[in-house]
Amino acid sequence: MNKEWFKFIIVGGINTAHYYAWYVLFYSICLISYLPSHIIATVLSMFGSYFLNVYFTYKERPSWKSFFLFPLTQITNTVVQLICLVVFVKTLHMSPYLAPLATAIVSVPITFFVTRRVIRVSKPI
Repeated sequence: MNKEWFKFIIVGGINTAHYYAWYVLFYSICLISYLPSHIIATVLSMFGSYFLNVYFTYKERPSWKSFFLFPLTQITNTVVQLICLVVFVKTLHMSPYLAPLATAIVSVPITFFVTRRVIRVSKPI
């Protein structure tokens, strides 16, 4: 495994904690259903994820192109996570508190390669 992969895992851990804090806030405190809570938390955590990946994981300068393409790369991640979330909660009867964490395991490798491709091909801001 290369250094980028390990850095991506570190950033992923930070981003997962950031996402999960938002998710629990909306699901538990605001009493929003788990799917809308997941989507809102994903969008909010995406900003931090972009900058952590650009600066720390891939050691690139941010660019407007990669900034605006980054959310598009997350579509794959979000779709995989939504499918897993529904399967884990509805089919496997996993707790809505644990299911979002389990989905991260499935989506991390996919997101790594898509994110690297987008960030590496963009011009700096």
